[in-house]
Order: sequence, then structure tokens, then C-alpha cells
Amino acid sequence: MDTPAGLDLTAEALARDGYAFVRAPAMRRMLEQAGLAAWGSFAASWDDLGLDRYMADGGRYRRRRFATFAVNADGIRRKPHQPHYQSRDYNPLNGGIARWFDPVTDAVADHPAMRAIIRVTNTLFTGLTPPATRPAVWHAELHQFRIETHAGAEGRPTPEGAHRDGVDWVLVLLVRRQNVASGETSIAGLRGEPLGSFTLTEPLDSALVDDARVYHGVTPIRPLDPALPAWRDVLVLTYRRE
Repeated sequence: MDTPAGLDLTAEALARDGYAFVRAPAMRRMLEQAGLAAWGSFAASWDDLGLDRYMADGGRYRRRRFATFAVNADGIRRKPHQPHYQSRDYNPLNGGIARWFDPVTDAVADHPAMRAIIRVTNTLFTGLTPPATRPAVWHAELHQFRIETHAGAEGRPTPEGAHRDGVDWVLVLLVRRQNVASGETSIAGLRGEPLGSFTLTEPLDSALVDDARVYHGVTPIRPLDPALPAWRDVLVLTYRRE
């Protein structure tokens, strides 16, 4: 794949700051060069997510699906379904156990939008990884998240607080916000010093993170109109060396 226009600027920000906020128009241009198509059907798949029953805070505000891939310049291969695991060092709330989530459907895993997102992030993250530590194949994990909120009950996109994921690279891409306020992303250095903040508001607004260098978190969401349904849909894609 040719390097999409705009990817160099994103790479520069990530290399310089440890994170990058890419607004929707720029992200769309990069993804369209990698084959982005049929966004409507892709976004609609977030209406079919199972309840996350592993929330140690007792919350029932998060829905999700999960999949893993082997990714390199030669292609994208879906791996057999497996649990998601994080140590308590990285996720003190929900870590320490193998969490089996509903699998991402084949239609989503093979969707041209999903394939474009993987191609662009693979090009970006591989280019930013020094050759001496660059893997032959990345282990990529895909999460479809919906965080719901209603009157009297906030939704928490990152209930574990500001955190690292224990991977190499992270993409958080907004799919849809429906009737919600807040959901501000904050970035902090390894000593906790604030580095930046922004809010993903438009579909394809994206945050990219060098997980070894920064912490990231998102403030709770609440409904703008308590009488109407409210939620925040995001795609999270992580890359790590196996």
C-alpha cells in the first residue's frame, strides 16, 4: 500500500509527543486511500454488541465484541477466538482474569472499512517501530465498544481511570456519539504530568497513542437529554509484539 497522504504528519506527532489527535477529515482521507467504503453498514454493526459482564464495579453500561489478528505487510489474518487478558498492573479494575467476549462478526472483520483501518495503522505503527524491535508479525486486538448512559447513571469509557494498555500502540476511533455530553480524552506522561486533552466528536475522529510513553483516559459521559437514549461508540485497535 502506498503511504496515505497525511500519514507523515500523524507519525511526526506520535514520535514527538507520544500521541496524536487526528480529526475526521484527515482520517477519512487516509482511510479512503486504503479502501474505506460502506461506512454506514460498518457503523450500524455497533447496534449488535453483547453486554460486558466482567465489570468489577458492577456496571452494566458497556457493550462490546472482540477479535484478534496477525498483521504484517503481507496481509491480515484473523486468529481463532480467544479471551482478552490484561494484568492488574495495567487494569487494576478488570485485569487479572481471562475475559471471553462475544466475537466480532465475520462481516465486520472482513469489512472494507475495517481492513482500511488495519492497513493504515499497520503502515503507521510499523514505520514508527525501530527495525531492531520491529516484529515480523503484529498481534492486533480489535474491540467494538458501546458505552451507554441515562438519567442518573453515567457511562464510563475508562472505568479503570488513566491507564496504559500493556501494548505497543493504540488507536481509538470514534464511530458515533448519540445524545451525550463530555467524554473528554486526556493524555498524561509517565509521571502523571498532563500533556493534552481533546474530545472525539465526529465519526472518524481518532486518538493514537504510544502506550510505552503515555497514559490515556476518558471522562464519564452523561445524556444531553435524559429522556432520550444516549451512547458513545468507539473502535479500539491495539498492536503489540508477541
